[in-house]
Amino acid sequence: MYRLVPDADIGEQVAALPDEALDAFMEVLEILQLTPWNGAPQHAENPEGAVRRWTFGPGQAGQVIYLILEDQQEVHMLLVQWLT
Repeated sequence: MYRLVPDADIGEQVAALPDEALDAFMEVLEILQLTPWNGAPQHAENPEGAVRRWTFGPGQAGQVIYLILEDQQEVHMLLVQWLT
C-alpha cells in the first residue's frame, strides 16, 4: 500500500472542487493507495515516468497530477484541478 503525501496547496484545490466531483475524488485516493501506476503518464514521450495523472468526475473534468516514489511507497499529490 502506498502512502499519500499531499502538496501544501492540495487542501485548497480539493475545497474548490464542485460537490458532484467529491465522491469520484475520494475513489481516486483509494485507487492511488493501491495501484498508482495505473494512471496515465503525464507526458506521452515518457510512458514509464513516475509523474502521472488520473482523471475523475463527471465528464472526466477533474484530474490529479502525482509523483510516485516507488522505493518509499509514496504517492505525492502535486495538483488537483477541475476543468470547466
